[in-house]
Amino acid sequence: MEVKRTPGKSLLNSVIGWFDKGKFSEENPEESHQTDWLGMVPFILIHVSCLGILWVGWSFTAVMVAISLYFIRMFAITGFYHRYFSHRTFKTSRWGQFIFAILGNSAVQKGPLWWAAHHRDHHRFSDKKGDIHSPHLQGLYWSHVGWITSRANFRTKLENVKDLAKFPELRFLDRFDVLVPTFLASGLFALGYLLNIAFPELGTSGPQLLVWGFVVSTVVLFHGTFTINSLSHLFGRRRYQTTDESRNNWILALITLGEGWHNNHHHFQASTRQGFFWWEVDITFYVLRFLAFLGIVWDLKGVPAHVRAAERL
Repeated sequence: MEVKRTPGKSLLNSVIGWFDKGKFSEENPEESHQTDWLGMVPFILIHVSCLGILWVGWSFTAVMVAISLYFIRMFAITGFYHRYFSHRTFKTSRWGQFIFAILGNSAVQKGPLWWAAHHRDHHRFSDKKGDIHSPHLQGLYWSHVGWITSRANFRTKLENVKDLAKFPELRFLDRFDVLVPTFLASGLFALGYLLNIAFPELGTSGPQLLVWGFVVSTVVLFHGTFTINSLSHLFGRRRYQTTDESRNNWILALITLGEGWHNNHHHFQASTRQGFFWWEVDITFYVLRFLAFLGIVWDLKGVPAHVRAAERL
């Protein structure tokens, strides 16, 4: 039964939803291309906060921290949120799963259940009615970032992730997805403060590490990830005859550590590896292979020869 929302309750839920995404589970609004500006205040603020670099300046240390956290968290999104939670292309322990969820959550792209549930819908309806971020249906802006601003997409579609929703720790992270990013931001501020005292020659500080390591790194990470929803369905090469407009793009593959081999992925979603051939650089897969060597993950799914050769354009 659909819960009707009054304007007052809707506004209150938007504010509470900054901290507790469980409020949105009470709602099931109709699909809309209208932005919930109040609900998106934190997203807008983190973009505006990039201007903080004008006040905190820069240092080699701060920029290196920003770059490192970009790649670590991009791997967390591509390897864990996407290839593990969304597609289950390899296995790990329950503890490993929880740690992977925390790392993915640090990217500030909401919880693991929300991310996987929406991504599974993308594959189910790719570039057709029901795909919430197709550039061929709703335009480039909407597919890149507009779709996450709509209240219709705030709710975690638990019906899509019943295999994951049975774990209470994952549901907790999904509901209170602000906790991990808050700890990360606070930790960076504290680290910068301590470095300023212990190693002043590094030229960094608490505010500087916060702005570069968290704010700038997170915003770049946002848009790097979003390119797969938008640009990889518009620009690149189609090797396989899929039912959508997914494309392989080596530039996007470098930016996203392997996700740019998007036509490959839509052709065979069960594979852990998305760069099907040796010349298709897939950094996420290489790191997962190393984790498999350490015994942290296992049963990485490969690409059968007949899949690589089939349905060529």
